[in-house]
Amino acid sequence: MVRGLHARAQPRARGDHRPQRAAQPRQARRAHGRHGRQVSVHGDDWPADPWELLRAWLPSNDDPVRPTMTLATVAADGSPDARTVLLSELDDAGFYFHTDSRSRKLEQIAAHPRVALVIPLPEHKRQLTVQGTTEDVDPSELAWAYAHRSDYLRRLAWLNTPELAALPLAERIDRWAGFEPDEPPDTWTGRLVRPTRLTFWAGRDDTASRRIEYVRRDGTWVAHVLPG
Repeated sequence: MVRGLHARAQPRARGDHRPQRAAQPRQARRAHGRHGRQVSVHGDDWPADPWELLRAWLPSNDDPVRPTMTLATVAADGSPDARTVLLSELDDAGFYFHTDSRSRKLEQIAAHPRVALVIPLPEHKRQLTVQGTTEDVDPSELAWAYAHRSDYLRRLAWLNTPELAALPLAERIDRWAGFEPDEPPDTWTGRLVRPTRLTFWAGRDDTASRRIEYVRRDGTWVAHVLPG
């Protein structure tokens, strides 16, 4: 079964030009999350627009409990690499994560900007996998994401360094307790993953699991039903 859709997720809600992002009201960006009609991978009326499923499956950007996701990259020698990061934000462009600009993941992304994400949602018997291309994000998005980090994660943005890691445990604890984060460090950065493929897996106890896969082709999302 295949369905087509005119371009829906490619444009941002406020236009494709990154500098316009700051003009978008924050509440509009935070509207992404679980709302709207019930949509199901197992039903016969699964949506042509994958963003309907994304909004149904993923929490609002204001939810302090952020989903974890595996970010897979390719090293310079072609070897695969992966690690767990937080989904900071979802909007009409795609998926955002934030990290240290000196990290190995960003070194790999600079050489190979295509990445994959895996977002497990075991409490709902669901999993989302994403293929896409990474893009830089603008300063307003970086500031918004840092402000919405927990106190622990704001400290981590400053103190998760090789220098701290090399210290004895007692000194690491002391430095952590005495640090008060305010503005983000200069090394705070993020990336947008703009999806080219989205695969929604859903399990059931009373029948086999099922996948709906959306692939971006010529500005259109084309969907296929696949076995789980």
